[in-house]
Amino acid sequence: MFSRFLSTVSSIRQFSTSRAQLFPKLKSHSGAKKRWRSLSNGKFKRAHAYHQHLNVTKSPAQKNRLAQTAYSNHTQTATLKKLLPYGSP
Repeated sequence: MFSRFLSTVSSIRQFSTSRAQLFPKLKSHSGAKKRWRSLSNGKFKRAHAYHQHLNVTKSPAQKNRLAQTAYSNHTQTATLKKLLPYGSP
């Protein structure tokens, strides 16, 4: 009877999930999550600042420039990959 118990315990231990978690999960940077979105090519995109209010005094050309999407450069991409290790939602 005891040997049957040992065989059951050993078969349960074979399917343990404890080996799947080799390191703790990394936390994403909250500020970067709110401001950046990841793209499929590995880069990130964001919106320009200064486009939400006080637009009466801005020229149409400046408002058009601020409406465009901004993309990360090489240096920013390397930093953002550390801040957002799992991408962005």
